[in-house]
Amino acid sequence: MRPESGREFCETAAVADVMQRVLALLAVLQSGRSFSGAELAARLDVPPRTLRRDIGRLRGYGYPVETRPGPGGHYRLAAGRAMPPLVLDDDEAVATLLGLAALGSTGSASEGSIDEAAVRAYGKVDQYLPKRLRPRAAALRASLETAPTPAPSTSAETVSRLAEAIAQEHTVTFGYVGAAGEATTRLVEPHRHLHLHQRWYLLGWDVDKRDWRVFRLDRLAGLRVTGRTFSPRPLPAGTGIDRLRAGINRHRRRVVLTVDAPVPAVADAFHRQDVVLSALAGGATRAELALDSWQWLLPGLGFLDAGFTVEEPEDFRTALRNFAARLGRAAPGPPPDGPEQHGPGGAPGTGTADPDG
Repeated sequence: MRPESGREFCETAAVADVMQRVLALLAVLQSGRSFSGAELAARLDVPPRTLRRDIGRLRGYGYPVETRPGPGGHYRLAAGRAMPPLVLDDDEAVATLLGLAALGSTGSASEGSIDEAAVRAYGKVDQYLPKRLRPRAAALRASLETAPTPAPSTSAETVSRLAEAIAQEHTVTFGYVGAAGEATTRLVEPHRHLHLHQRWYLLGWDVDKRDWRVFRLDRLAGLRVTGRTFSPRPLPAGTGIDRLRAGINRHRRRVVLTVDAPVPAVADAFHRQDVVLSALAGGATRAELALDSWQWLLPGLGFLDAGFTVEEPEDFRTALRNFAARLGRAAPGPPPDGPEQHGPGGAPGTGTADPDG
């Protein structure tokens, strides 16, 4: 070990401690409140002199920290002023823009919706980026097109208020229209936001029904936070998404396949299905689906052009064997000598050009 290595390690640790303190200070100030110096020092467990140095560091980074000296004095993060550039690296900046573009392409962009807010943010986020990243952000925005994805719009305010209620453990009440069109009023202990298949949901404990329920946020209106607190409950499944999937798929059949193809290929084949994929040894994939009938397997399996085994259920296996026999009777003759012949686009008999050129 070089003689300087111990010293360099100590200096690196000291820098990490300073950054941790400054980030903790920023997190406290971003609450919007005013804090006395003594209160901040006690919260962060630092001496007043260290606090003043860290306040100076924040100002040096461009954060507008206001100071009011003397009795009743305080520190406060000023609102309504230009904030410093976002601390993003190149990849994070690209991911931010792509995420906003993808979110903005869903829904109907109605006023106050999440997708409409994403469109607005997409158009202005580069002004908060460091100068060196702004040309890349502008180039990305100019080169990008996203296809509209039909999905219900969800109120950004509803999502935000529910998030606060979840964090503060406050019950909420709202009007709700069910799938069959019936209108009810619900009193709910909110626990999780869920996002699946371009829909936003709330997982909560329905106080009147004394059971867990999942609510579509686009069917929710008149949200009111009661201020009445509740104690968190253990979730009814491994995750909130597990509970949501169980509800959506309660009238469907569980199907398990082993496919002789890698996960990305299987994901492409079943991209319109709710499928859970896991990689197996040798490049194969295990696929779990929830289907109304065995016929929904055929499009995906047909385009995969790979061997597969239906592990369960048994009646799906029987149905596929019978269908294979019907196909054999419909196309009598010797089997082909080579692999199945595909059109130029990769799908059997399409005869269309590859969209990638």
